[in-house]
Amino acid sequence: MPKTIELEFFYDCSSPWTYFAFTRIIPLMAQLELPITWRPILVGGVFNAVNKEIYGSREALFTNPDQRRRLDYFLKDMADWAQLCGVRVVIPPGHPISSVRAMRGAFHAREQDLLVPYSRAVFAAYWGGVEPDISSDAVLLAICREVGLEPQGFLEAIASGACKDQLRHNTDELIARGGFGSPTIFINGEDMYFGNDRLPLVEYRLRQLLAAPRD
Repeated sequence: MPKTIELEFFYDCSSPWTYFAFTRIIPLMAQLELPITWRPILVGGVFNAVNKEIYGSREALFTNPDQRRRLDYFLKDMADWAQLCGVRVVIPPGHPISSVRAMRGAFHAREQDLLVPYSRAVFAAYWGGVEPDISSDAVLLAICREVGLEPQGFLEAIASGACKDQLRHNTDELIARGGFGSPTIFINGEDMYFGNDRLPLVEYRLRQLLAAPRD
């Protein structure tokens, strides 16, 4: 049994289900007194590599009249989760909006010890129904001002090779480790869980590990 418990949270802010999981994993891990290793990714890069069929199924859900029952339930389910998590979720026009610059910014925010408030603000901007275009300078700089990031330094960072490389590395690593979407959670490197609705299983496993005798 490992002496420490590591939880990695691979995420992209352009997914409402990831927003729900992000909102729920923070208090859970605080209650268990365990840290979270945040792993920003570009989920479109994952889809393009190993999950291309999602594009067709997502388009069909919103455009095919035969999918109306599923769409009605999808929207109800999303609204129920939003209410449970205490967040506002509205599918923005043009969804999915490019999240690449925002997710690069997560690495800069991490260097300033602001990754969690930054990510929370990006989620809220994308899904809050007011200014969802997280690809734009105006929205990103408003987020910077909200969370205390210096705007010019932020813009320079997200254009840098370092942030680009880190985002690409995390995305490629998730693919190599068997992931296919966001959120993906790993416990102790190999035990993988996908999706917001798997958090009860994550909690169950973590409590098992915490209760197990240590060497």
